[in-house]
Amino acid sequence: MTMVTKAVLLWIGSWLVGACCGYFVDDSKGLGRRFDGIGGLSGGGATSKLLVNYPEPQRSEILDFLFKPNFGASLQILKVEIGGDGQSTDGTESSHMHESWDENYQRGYEWWLMVEAKKRNPAIKLYGLSWAFPGWVGHGSGNPYKFPNDTATYIIKWILGAKRVYNLDIDYIGIWNERNYDIVYVETLKSMLQESGLGKIQVVVADGGWDVSKDVLKDPTFAAAVDIIGTHYPGTKTSNDSIKTNKPLWASEDYSTFNNNIGAGCWARILNQNYVNGFMTSTISWNLIASYYESLPYGRDGLMTAEEPWSGHYVVDNPIWVSAHTTQFANIGWNYLMHGYGVGHLDNGGSYVSLVSPDRKNFTMIIETMTHDHSVCIRPGLPPYKVVAQQAEFKLDGSLDGIQELHVWKTTLRYGGQLSNVFEREASIKPYLGMFTITLDPDQIYTLTTMVTGMKGSYSDPPPSKPFPLPYIDTYESYAEFSEAFNFAPQIGVWEVRKSSSPSHGMVNRQVLLSTPIRWCTKSQGTINIGGSNKWADVVVMTDVFIPSVNGSKGVFLSARVDRGGCDSDNAKGVFFMVYPNNNTFLVSTDFATKNVLKSGVLPKPFKLDTWYTLNLDVQGTDVFVFLDTTYLFHVNLPSNIKQGYVGYGTTSLGFADFDNLKIYSSGSVNESPRKDFNVEPDVLPLFEIHESQRL
Repeated sequence: MTMVTKAVLLWIGSWLVGACCGYFVDDSKGLGRRFDGIGGLSGGGATSKLLVNYPEPQRSEILDFLFKPNFGASLQILKVEIGGDGQSTDGTESSHMHESWDENYQRGYEWWLMVEAKKRNPAIKLYGLSWAFPGWVGHGSGNPYKFPNDTATYIIKWILGAKRVYNLDIDYIGIWNERNYDIVYVETLKSMLQESGLGKIQVVVADGGWDVSKDVLKDPTFAAAVDIIGTHYPGTKTSNDSIKTNKPLWASEDYSTFNNNIGAGCWARILNQNYVNGFMTSTISWNLIASYYESLPYGRDGLMTAEEPWSGHYVVDNPIWVSAHTTQFANIGWNYLMHGYGVGHLDNGGSYVSLVSPDRKNFTMIIETMTHDHSVCIRPGLPPYKVVAQQAEFKLDGSLDGIQELHVWKTTLRYGGQLSNVFEREASIKPYLGMFTITLDPDQIYTLTTMVTGMKGSYSDPPPSKPFPLPYIDTYESYAEFSEAFNFAPQIGVWEVRKSSSPSHGMVNRQVLLSTPIRWCTKSQGTINIGGSNKWADVVVMTDVFIPSVNGSKGVFLSARVDRGGCDSDNAKGVFFMVYPNNNTFLVSTDFATKNVLKSGVLPKPFKLDTWYTLNLDVQGTDVFVFLDTTYLFHVNLPSNIKQGYVGYGTTSLGFADFDNLKIYSSGSVNESPRKDFNVEPDVLPLFEIHESQRL
């Protein structure tokens, strides 16, 4: 008996008599499924809004941490929202076709983001998915499937525009986020993609649950149109029907967890166990980066945080380095090993996956030992389990038994204020006769690999965090036409910087939505755009407004202390000053829906269409002073529950309206309000004028 045989028999024998814990890693038993990559999702909605105007070099640094290979997260898939003019979680994203006769590829910021991702990693895959659709797509029916050819044409134009304008090749296309799929539409889209020379694009169905698998199994025509089955928040589990389809299975949206160390633990656990438990070969994080106001829904549920373009401050949160444990050491097109031969659960808690390159020359294993309470994701619920310290013994076999050295990268996440050790290079492991032992403590991640390309990228510390600056003034003159104004986040409606018909106003911020979109959420026919700080209480906010006589909105408003956005924007509370030109009236309400009106009446002079006016709100404590142009209108007292929030502006209905010269000041500061020049008391009448020289 040779020394090699004796060593192997001793290892197997010790395992069989109960020594913990032995695992075979053997590619000769065959290969598992193809690895399709780890990704991040921008959109669903407006989750990258504040990233666009970050200063340099911070903006480039952030993009490097996300996309640059062998530097940070090194993401392999970028999924983006196909803007549909409707609220889709944290804001609205602009469509490339507001109307059937309208087509424009300068709108929105997902184009820019995809271009930047491709600059850093030309191999990154691009994936588009709709949340909302412009209303014309369903001919006003609210159903994007009623006219499948029109909807497919709309999607194909987005794909072709990406290529024509930005030289971007889209790799994957979805159907309708977390809404019912339609078999006829999926088949129509697939057929029209092929007819348009886009047959290489793979169709992902249905970005919801696993039920689509049943239709795939019973309908061969539908099965031929479905390339990938994508599900959301699967809890690392799949269905038997899904496995029977033999289609690639993806967690096409997952994570959505606050990006502290528990979020990092969640991400580490599901990146491994989505394959161990569910045979899912790709996992995509919602969201890519928390670059939206933190008080909006699901604040900081991104892989990293960049929510202060005014300061340049950002945080490379630990989910970035959890991603790197996989993405820096395994490429799309590698294969997992078979379950039981390189993929599985650890005996004392945790999991491991192994991958090999197509030529079998490179090998990577990722091990995680995340404990239950330190890896709970936002959804679904996580059944209890235990993880304890353990020694794991691995035996490499097949073509892997000749591996002489495994490079080691290690993360130990700690809690309760203790400092974590994240993505650190450790001493290499040198297997003996294909065998090695590793000591695993709870809440650790290990990467063992033949790859030598790993790197923990870094830059000098970003600038310190600062609050939103006051005073704040935006004249919109420096923007490219069709772009979005910085720092403000549309919640309902769509704003684009456009050229004004008035020479004195130049570029303006225009609400452009004319018809009701096929909504993903929110029901209001009004529109609202918010920004600033949800902590603001005493502010002065003013803006010039213009409602055109053709396709104009029924009214416009200015607001302060707005307490919410997202899919609950319909129920926003605050102070809202609204004016209506058709009947020359006004109202002040403590809610966007105008159910709680504090004051209403007739304006003292005509509020005309095709004419510029200035709305002004001065809010201090429970006092609200309202001005129109240079005229003081009235004072109202706020109820005590309207305490703080964003400033905002918008329209009382769909339709065009222009906004210009937005100014925000801290109430109580020097030169902050027209009322400082007058002894204004509550309900003082008659109305009086402010001299032009006294205006801000």
